[in-house]
Amino acid sequence: MIIEIIKKVIPQQILCLLVIFWITSGCSPEIIFLDLQTELRSNPVGVDLANPRLSWKIRVEENNIRQEAYQIIVAKSREDLYHEKNLVWNTGKIKSDKSTFIQYQGEDLESRQEYFWKVKVWTNKGRSDWSNINSWRMAFLEEKDWNASWIGLDSLTNKGEELYDVVNTRLSARYLRKEFTLKENVRSAHLYICGLGMYECYINGEKIGADIFSPTATDYTKHVNYNCYDVSEHLQSSNAIGVVLGNGRYFTVRNKLDERYGVPPAKHFGFPKLLMQMEIEYENGETQTIVSDASWKLNLRGPIVSNNEFDGEEYDSRLEFQGWTNHSFDDRNWIEAEKVEEPGGKLIAQRNPNIRTMKEIKPVSITKLNGKYIVDMGQNMVGWLKVHLYGTKDNAVVMRFAETLNDDGSLYMDNLRGAEVTNRYTPKVDGVFEWNPTFTYQGFRYAEISGIDSMPRLKDLTGQVNYDEMKTIGEFETSNQTLNQIYNNAVWGIMGNYRSFPTDCPQRDERMPWLGDRATGSYGESFIFDHTLLYEKWLQDIEDSQRESGSLPDVAPNYWPFYSDNITWPAAYIFAANMLFEQRGDQRPVKNHYSSMKRWLEYMSSNYMEDYILTKDVYGDWCMPPESLDLIHSKDPERITDGGLMATSFYYHLLNRMSRFASILDKKQDEQYFKQQ
Repeated sequence: MIIEIIKKVIPQQILCLLVIFWITSGCSPEIIFLDLQTELRSNPVGVDLANPRLSWKIRVEENNIRQEAYQIIVAKSREDLYHEKNLVWNTGKIKSDKSTFIQYQGEDLESRQEYFWKVKVWTNKGRSDWSNINSWRMAFLEEKDWNASWIGLDSLTNKGEELYDVVNTRLSARYLRKEFTLKENVRSAHLYICGLGMYECYINGEKIGADIFSPTATDYTKHVNYNCYDVSEHLQSSNAIGVVLGNGRYFTVRNKLDERYGVPPAKHFGFPKLLMQMEIEYENGETQTIVSDASWKLNLRGPIVSNNEFDGEEYDSRLEFQGWTNHSFDDRNWIEAEKVEEPGGKLIAQRNPNIRTMKEIKPVSITKLNGKYIVDMGQNMVGWLKVHLYGTKDNAVVMRFAETLNDDGSLYMDNLRGAEVTNRYTPKVDGVFEWNPTFTYQGFRYAEISGIDSMPRLKDLTGQVNYDEMKTIGEFETSNQTLNQIYNNAVWGIMGNYRSFPTDCPQRDERMPWLGDRATGSYGESFIFDHTLLYEKWLQDIEDSQRESGSLPDVAPNYWPFYSDNITWPAAYIFAANMLFEQRGDQRPVKNHYSSMKRWLEYMSSNYMEDYILTKDVYGDWCMPPESLDLIHSKDPERITDGGLMATSFYYHLLNRMSRFASILDKKQDEQYFKQQ
């Protein structure tokens, strides 16, 4: 009766609006949480920071929704967090629109402990529910947490047999293994591992993780990264762990460029070595620890006969140890590993992801030339060629790589200078084999394959593109195909030079992390790739390379010890930190490296400033377009920018950046000093 009266009094359209308003007025829009992260990683295993940073995103279907407050709670167990008890941190309601880099400020964190957290937010349209529960697991916060020893063999020989070629710096991979048994049902098991220069780890025949070229390279006398993995699902009652060590940047390749161009010899750190600690917790609460020590077995005569970044990898399948990563393998003819000298650098849980295979491409054509096969990938790429080929016993299959071809269709190798960029695989039997290298990569479009009797099929070859794991966050496309191709070329060039740090080239005998290349490059890259953790890591490499005087190098890590005291090249240090702040809102690099940056500018001004002109400049415009195509560097004085002008303008720009950094850090006196300068 009442409804009928209302219908007669109130027009139908207005009634519908009133009903909708009544239904929705008490409801908040649905808020969905995305990308909950600890230190920019999802549920990371292995965090050694006392105050890790938490971040999140929210998605709402409605427009004009903004966060106005948040609350974070953290507990040591999922159950406690769910019931909101025994919390180690409760922010309460914090009025803020900030949702990135919220620094943990709760009870002191403990080594090995797993922490669980969730967040809720208030918006201008209402409050969210709690987010899903996320977590992070701590690594080692103190040096005393390590019970393991560095092991390996600091020697050139294995029982008197020479395994080292001084001329070509050929060193075989080192294979280490250990067997162990478990007592009870396992609740959890975590692996803490560092193999220098690179490693691959296997438990009971299975490779641990999808990472390659681990850990990320550093100046090993300053910092050494270790990796952390949850290996609970890999264990059984009887177990074997096996680790292969490659040379990487630790055991230095004699670089041909040293001789040809008068470059200082590259840093050599020592022989490959391993540090490993596995911590097992049983269902009954007991624990067991497996560590690297002198009880491990070692073999230097495995199938990876030689490996290095520049010359390639040689694999002899006749030397394979069948089942060596499984329990009950007969290792009586292996030698005992030795405790060896530590690298010297501070051990830290690696904060940036390792390199991985990020893409795969297939070749577009294969051509026979003089008994060899030229493979065209259709795209200049960085990584390796995974092959599925038929080989004959004892006959090496040889693969060489190049970016372009000579007029006769053969590989053009001159631009590679001293790098051999050659992989070799020797079959132990006639038949099909599948293989890709482990500790090397190439920059190439074309591959030459020899040592096989018939033309490969396109489907039997795969280009596996590898670089530091990160998300692609931006794209660019226009109606102009030339612009699109230029952009595409840039993207492939950028990702091909992410190799634990940004490098200058991925193909020839250089591949060095030059600072000058990224002074502005880092900013452009930030629109395409989420490279925050890579650049945070690289900024530490730069500070690690700083001399006591304050001088910064042109290459960092300073594998080539170039200290030419430019303003222009080391300026990338400040520019990259500013990029992380502007593009990501990341203040930590500014805070961590401010004193180092200030010391460098003071060093430069006190040594090279005359009447407020910075006089030191070495590289100039570098590869500006020359007046002739047969020149690399212009010889025309009118094309060459005055070094004082270039250095001083850079210095002026850096003073503005530092003034801004001082303001961010509330250093009023410094802010005024830089402005005055």
